Amino acid sequence: MTGTTASNLTMGYYETNITYDYDNDYTDEVCNKEGVVKFGSIATPAFFSVVTILSLAGNILVLVILAKYENLKSLTNIFILNLALSDLVFTFGLPFWAAYHIWGWTFGWLLCKTVTFVFYAGFYSGVLFLTIMTIHRYLAVVHPLSDHGSQRGCYGVTVSLIIWAISFGSAVPALIFSSVQKNPHEGDNHLHCEYSVPLWKKVSTHQQNVFFSAAFAVMGFCYVRILAAIFKSRSHMRNRTMNLIFSIVAVFFLGWAPYNVVIFLRLLTDYSVAPFNDCEVSMKLDYGFYVCRLIAFSHCCLNPVFYAFVGIKFRNHLKVILQEHCRRQSTIDSQQIRATNVPSRGSMF
Repeated sequence: MTGTTASNLTMGYYETNITYDYDNDYTDEVCNKEGVVKFGSIATPAFFSVVTILSLAGNILVLVILAKYENLKSLTNIFILNLALSDLVFTFGLPFWAAYHIWGWTFGWLLCKTVTFVFYAGFYSGVLFLTIMTIHRYLAVVHPLSDHGSQRGCYGVTVSLIIWAISFGSAVPALIFSSVQKNPHEGDNHLHCEYSVPLWKKVSTHQQNVFFSAAFAVMGFCYVRILAAIFKSRSHMRNRTMNLIFSIVAVFFLGWAPYNVVIFLRLLTDYSVAPFNDCEVSMKLDYGFYVCRLIAFSHCCLNPVFYAFVGIKFRNHLKVILQEHCRRQSTIDSQQIRATNVPSRGSMF
């Protein structure tokens, strides 16, 4: 390749590539990814906006139902409550990332660190709470007579606090090493929120993969043993709670597994491992990254959907809330009608 051609490609890349992705660092100077960037800048903000609205509505409703109708001393309810809180923590960052893909990072260094920290804390806590819910169900089904103390409310609170501590601790590197940066080939208006130290970006990717793989191994073992115990006892329908938790866990892994595979493969690009250092392969991975990330990040609004479709008690509570709202609205409407029909005492007519 001649020097002129290489120079033209380099200039074309830097003039068209505007990176608004905290998890995406295009460093290949001779690979024009204008199409990838445009795809991300259109699809990501629209999708994240919808997911944010659905997650806030659904998970807040879950918290209301748990607080109003359920026994919060139940271990399952404690974990479901914390899982909803985890989803809300994760959702907190989505509006910022949506705006990031449109205008760049305009929120300052403090929010850059905070939002990145919240993202990882939400991810790790979600993985851990789903894992502990699976372990609890495994003990209840496979070892029902064992005294593992898992029915005590204080046990659930203690375990939850430990999980939150581990999640926040695992997300501390993101808080320390993420920062707002400028690309020297772009204007000062295009700022990026990402890891300032490339090594810690790679460490965070490996850490995500380790968390995900370990959780997959534990949950896989637990559900194989659970299914074996259920088939052995010939009681397929005796545990609707297990069906609910299994559905939540299955969707979690169907959503997050492709994302974790893609971020690992994109890490090989940073290590210049063939064929992932090839421009065409790198671009395909980038498109796959955007699509898999949209699917993975939507998990925070899906759990309430499964509560509604799998959990019978949740549906019944939801019906009660809707009926109470309809009755209250009907009462307000009737009062307003009577008020308009009653003439004012000071009226001349």
